Amino acid sequence: MIFPPAARSVVLSFLVLFVVIGISPAKSQEDVAPLPTETLIVRSGDNEHTFIVEVASTDRQRARGLMFREEMAADHGMLFVFEGEGERFFWMKNTPLPLDIIYIDAKGWIVSIAADTTPFSEDVIPSREPAKYVLELNAGLSAKLGFEPGDGVSSPSMMTE
Repeated sequence: MIFPPAARSVVLSFLVLFVVIGISPAKSQEDVAPLPTETLIVRSGDNEHTFIVEVASTDRQRARGLMFREEMAADHGMLFVFEGEGERFFWMKNTPLPLDIIYIDAKGWIVSIAADTTPFSEDVIPSREPAKYVLELNAGLSAKLGFEPGDGVSSPSMMTE
């Protein structure tokens, strides 16, 4: 399509506006809506630790995760819920927060922990075991609270309350 010079200028101005300030004509409600939250419990030894987690259960929510977040309360995290169990691969691209990434199987048992991940890293962080859920917490919390493989995790989204 060919536009006259005046119209071309208007079209280019709108395109620049969309790109520069991030306006998307087709932004979905999911892009702007806050994620649902719920209480999650980690049972480690004789201790129970409670967190408020955001739940990422769609492809788009999981892809965004905690990207671009610069802070998170100590008792908060994000729970990624997948359809089935399988090996999971995460990375820290566009994520300024150092995190502990905790991989959890379908029964609610921690199978592996990637502690103190590096912000902005594009290195792949594998679960090394099949996982259906992934919990992200602030870096260092897993060690501080004594979390280890075999500990139990439950939440309403995990249906392991």
